[in-house]
Amino acid sequence: MTAAVTQPIAAQSILPSRPGLGGRLSDFLWKNPHVLLLVLLGPPVLWLGIIYVGSLLALLVQSFFSIDDFSGLINYEFTFATYRQLLADANLDIIVRTVTMAAVVTVFSAVIAFPIAYYAARYAKGKWKAIFYLGIMLPLWSSYLVKIYAWKLILAKEGIITWAFAKLHLLWLLDAWLALPVIGGNSLSVSYTGTFIVFVYVWMPFMILPIQAALERVHGNLIEASSDLGGTPAQTFRHVLFPLALPGIVAGSIFTFSLTLGDYIIPQIIGSSRLFIGQAVYAQQGTAGNIPLAAAFTVVPIVIMGLYLWAAKRMGAFDAL
Repeated sequence: MTAAVTQPIAAQSILPSRPGLGGRLSDFLWKNPHVLLLVLLGPPVLWLGIIYVGSLLALLVQSFFSIDDFSGLINYEFTFATYRQLLADANLDIIVRTVTMAAVVTVFSAVIAFPIAYYAARYAKGKWKAIFYLGIMLPLWSSYLVKIYAWKLILAKEGIITWAFAKLHLLWLLDAWLALPVIGGNSLSVSYTGTFIVFVYVWMPFMILPIQAALERVHGNLIEASSDLGGTPAQTFRHVLFPLALPGIVAGSIFTFSLTLGDYIIPQIIGSSRLFIGQAVYAQQGTAGNIPLAAAFTVVPIVIMGLYLWAAKRMGAFDAL
């Protein structure tokens, strides 16, 4: 045992040193792997710790300051006044509206994405699977703003959707839908429905791919065994397929829910006058100059996603990423 341990040390001592500064530095790092690990991980850890985590902590600290009503300047004294202001009816309505939209977008994205992902995992082979991946990823390669403005034209009163309803003599149905108080707006391009449609379209690939990856792990023998044991397709889905695909669904929901929760551009371009959290942060920070309230608004999705990620980890969602 002693000889086995001392042999590498002896071998290191008899290795000739390479000439030059680069050679000596290489020898030093080879003999001191902990230093090499520190050199490799130091910059990203500093970036993550100082720039990212530090900025979040600064944001959290600013949310405990307040605005002086008389001068409009920030009062750098610890207080919960900003959070009391955040829980006012108008601000609480913004939070509830945003979380509700994020939840609805996530649920509908999962419902639409599941059959697409199932087909890709079970039936698409060879070039058809390549075409599937290309079709899913292609929208992600185009400009984010171009897609949103394209949808604004599609959803406008002069757009193709209104034209299709008119040709089918169902324009009255669209007008009745837009007349509902919860929908708002006289056109799909300035309504919650239009905002919802664009959210689902933009974030759909982030839901399809994790579900497809989870379904790839479901062996076909399990489905055949369920059928052999007398299980109906509905029972097979409920007791075999869905539980095994659930980590992928939760993994996809992390993307769709969080991205909807913090998005600013889609509600700004396609949406009603009622604000979402991203718009409220911009309005308080840029227009009103109320940095503490903007910081408090930003803390809300961070807390929500922290709880969501904790629950997702317990459900094994990260195994499907």
